[in-house]
Amino acid sequence: MLEILGKASSINVRKVLWTCVELNLPFEREDWGSGFRSTQTPEFLALNPNALVPVLKDGDLVLWESNSIIRYLASRYEGAHLYPTDPVARAPVDQWMDWQAAELNRSWSYAFLGLVRQSAAHQAAEEIGRSLESWTRHMRILNDRLLATGAFIAGKAFSLADIPVALSINRWFGTPFDHPHLPAVSDYFDRLSDRPGFAAHCRNGLP
Repeated sequence: MLEILGKASSINVRKVLWTCVELNLPFEREDWGSGFRSTQTPEFLALNPNALVPVLKDGDLVLWESNSIIRYLASRYEGAHLYPTDPVARAPVDQWMDWQAAELNRSWSYAFLGLVRQSAAHQAAEEIGRSLESWTRHMRILNDRLLATGAFIAGKAFSLADIPVALSINRWFGTPFDHPHLPAVSDYFDRLSDRPGFAAHCRNGLP
């Protein structure tokens, strides 16, 4: 039985939970993180010295970093339909996963923390404005990509890349500001609605 350490409201934990649904993998989850058991304890730090969730335990394997975890799960548990074994087919999946983590997430961080989390350290209007401008630019990149594929982020089929990207889009729609109309993004988000993992762990009322 897989063990997942991390609270279910965490965007990175939700990546792992959604992936488990896609792969029909049973798991047990423990609440760790803000509001629950502290990740600063020696017990948790022995598993992840960064004191961040999620952590996956699969037998003797302990793994952290959410994108690494979902790649591992798809690679080990017959997930080639999500994460192809062919390097050419896999490359765009990795590309868009890395883009989401390194570029898209970085753009929305300040605005999300200020507008949704109401963080006192993220209330500078100019910084929020710059974050929203960068976020919008990245979302236009995403909109253009979805116009080009006409389907999913890595191509014509749903893949592992759609999980982190969709979770970021969920935050886009859940952050209160005047959103530009991005029709391909909206259509894509609606297209995911028939996936049980999307309903349970993405569009589930949590930002």
